[in-house]
Amino acid sequence: MTHRIRSLAFNFLFFGGSLFFSIALLWTLLLPQAKCFAVIRKIYFPYLDFIEKYVLGLDLKIEGLEHLPADGAFILAAKHQSAYETLKLFTFLKEPAIVLKRELTWIPLWGWYPLRMGMIAIDRGSATEAMSSILKGAQRVKKEGRPIVIFPQGTRVAPGVDRPYRGGIAKIYKETRLTVVPMALNSGVFWGRNAFWKKPGTVTFRILPPIPPGLPPQEMMKKLETVLERESDALLAGLETDQDQKT
Repeated sequence: MTHRIRSLAFNFLFFGGSLFFSIALLWTLLLPQAKCFAVIRKIYFPYLDFIEKYVLGLDLKIEGLEHLPADGAFILAAKHQSAYETLKLFTFLKEPAIVLKRELTWIPLWGWYPLRMGMIAIDRGSATEAMSSILKGAQRVKKEGRPIVIFPQGTRVAPGVDRPYRGGIAKIYKETRLTVVPMALNSGVFWGRNAFWKKPGTVTFRILPPIPPGLPPQEMMKKLETVLERESDALLAGLETDQDQKT
């Protein structure tokens, strides 16, 4: 019951706080992109960190930060199990540009911020238009020297569930000739897709050795899927082992 009370309190503070800051920070939309990023990173995301840790009881451990390029553009290819990781990317990446569905930018007030922060919004209704917008956005972000974040399976997938990898990242990889950095995670164990009730614990992001540019796209895709699935399964198995030991 305690977990449910904490989850209920967190949901109230999460949605209420997001609405509050969406209104209170409207003035940042008039700032240059980098300054808008800086203000939101300094004010909104620390608020989320606080309520996640002290209200919900959910913490984050990041492994493998040494695998991130020191500067310049690259592609972070991450598993996607929850809304959680999209909110935490800003804690360790500088001005990331996330590939996201355009419908998110239609959310009143909140949706204006992804646009101002230069995210790559795509229309998933047409495969041709979606690919065109992805490639155009990726080239823009590469010129800006920012990391591109893409979820290769295209949507949130529950831990342990198989879902095919989509071709968008292969196209970006080929056209931009950027390094791909895989990132495994286990966030869905604690914060499921569309789940109202969330769980306390420690989410792990495992950043893995980069895949260099210049490989045949299908070879890159095979390497990426192999390592992401293996390491995400390992994180899940580790949690199950810990739980068994506690019981």
